[in-house]
Amino acid sequence: MNIKPLSNHIFLEAIEEEKITKSGIVLPETAEKEKPMKGKIVAVGLGKLNEKGERIPMSVKVNDTVLFKKYGPDEIEIEDKKYLVGEEDDILAILE
Repeated sequence: MNIKPLSNHIFLEAIEEEKITKSGIVLPETAEKEKPMKGKIVAVGLGKLNEKGERIPMSVKVNDTVLFKKYGPDEIEIEDKKYLVGEEDDILAILE
């Protein structure tokens, strides 16, 4: 994929987490409370411009694994692959 997000937008690939308890019970999506989701960043914009026209650098970079808001990013499909597109504000934390 060759894509360059604008401003403070990011492209993510969602990381599917196991939804099976330790005892082997599969949990349906409806049983889960709203919680942050994990993803890997595949593309980032250059950052927003402030009122003076200066670029504010992004806090995240390509290949960072992050937690993001479940209902923040929008899902899109490019070349038969699903991505999430959101803004830097949708990111809650970088996992190290």
